[in-house]
Amino acid sequence: MAALLGSIALVVVATGVIWKGSAYFERAAERLSRYYGLPVAVHGAIVVAVGSSFPEISSVVISTVVHDEFSLGVGAIVGSAIFNLLVIPALAALASEELRSTRDIVHKDAQFYVISILILFIVFALGATYVPGGTNQAAILTPTLAVIPLVTYGIYVFLHQQDASEHVADETNSIRPRREWGLLGVGLLIITVGVEGMVRGALSLGVIFDTPTFLWGLTVIAAGTSLPDAFVSVRAAKNDDSVTSLTNVLGSNTFNLLVAIPVGVLLAGRATIDFLVAIPTMGFLGFATLVFIIFTRTDLELSDREAYTLMGLYVVFVGWMALESTGLIETVRGI
Repeated sequence: MAALLGSIALVVVATGVIWKGSAYFERAAERLSRYYGLPVAVHGAIVVAVGSSFPEISSVVISTVVHDEFSLGVGAIVGSAIFNLLVIPALAALASEELRSTRDIVHKDAQFYVISILILFIVFALGATYVPGGTNQAAILTPTLAVIPLVTYGIYVFLHQQDASEHVADETNSIRPRREWGLLGVGLLIITVGVEGMVRGALSLGVIFDTPTFLWGLTVIAAGTSLPDAFVSVRAAKNDDSVTSLTNVLGSNTFNLLVAIPVGVLLAGRATIDFLVAIPTMGFLGFATLVFIIFTRTDLELSDREAYTLMGLYVVFVGWMALESTGLIETVRGI
């Protein structure tokens, strides 16, 4: 019992640390975007999204390099993507009077995110079928395969850079860039410390309950590392900045899938994914993405009813994973 309470306390404290670091980061990123004259969409999809995804990429790096648990980091990425799509937009919609979408968000950011899911799934499939040693259960990821999603993300950045090149920025002289870069660095350092504590707590819970680390990455670490995204999106929604609120979610997920996982592979040199687990969980991620796109496209607004529906879907997902981990159902082979 003492070990269980200690692990839970560690996760709670780590969550608070990540939240504090996210506050520093979000404040600095907003001021730097204004200083460099970036459009709102680019600010949300690139600057804020990459920074608020730092906990996820930290979870992959720390899990792989420090604890030799690549599957834990991948679980955190996929679970975080599901949390971001279902919970964060719902919280943002409920926290604001009106969460408006735009055709650019639906037709560019959302559709490119669908492409990122397909690219990652193709990479997993190639690792299972074409890499020596790969099977229908074990997808082996190599640095060569990791280049594919990284190049895809480069295209995503290029498309947003084209938008930024046509943007005319407002002049601002009150922002001190060196101070803000320093504040941003402090925020990222604090987030790293929090993620390390959360990974240790998740690994302890896996030992206590004798369950796969992938499950705890998919739930506990995923929710905890998504706090920066939630913080940014909800605050933007309260400030009537729906564009940043939604593009942050999509940009963060795109970065996580196309950059965070490949970085883990490059650091490990070679990594193995349980394909039997990846297929259904990524299938649910694809389903959640389609629901998100439909809701944000309908009247270009996310209503309270739709927000509660998204929250309900996430409860279903967590319940599904809990039943899988206890062995009551076996729809996901490998857990």
